[in-house]
This record gives sequence, structure tokens and C-alpha cells, in this order.
Amino acid sequence: MSGKYIVVFKDNVDQTQVDKFAKDVASNGGTVNQRYDTVLKGFSASIPDAYLQQLQSFTGSVIDYIEPDSMVTTQ
Repeated sequence: MSGKYIVVFKDNVDQTQVDKFAKDVASNGGTVNQRYDTVLKGFSASIPDAYLQQLQSFTGSVIDYIEPDSMVTTQ
């Protein structure tokens, strides 16, 4: 099973590292949906549960946070 997440990297991470993680998501059965590189570094993706656990192990070192991707509304 997989879920949709936003993966945000720390400011000091270069684009090469972000690209590597995006390729790893794809090679582990996920799909990168959108890349972010202006306001923040990261991507949104459908990530299989098994790979999500591995990806979460990088939180605090190169990944700033991973959160569920959801609809945001304003009033």
C-alpha cells in the first residue's frame, strides 16, 4: 500500500541529493508527482509504505520533514 506525501529537505541539501531520493522513490514502486525548488526543496510523491519507513530514517539529517499530502483551503 502507498500514500501521498510531501518530502521536504533541509536548506543545505543540494539538488543532486534531492534527485537521488526522487529516483529512489520511483525505483521502489512510488511515483514523484511534483518537484519543489523555489520556496522549499523537495517533492510530492506516492510512496509505498515499505519505502516510507526507510525514507523516514533520513529525517533530521538531510530530510527536514515528511508529511501527508492533503488539500489545503483558505477562507
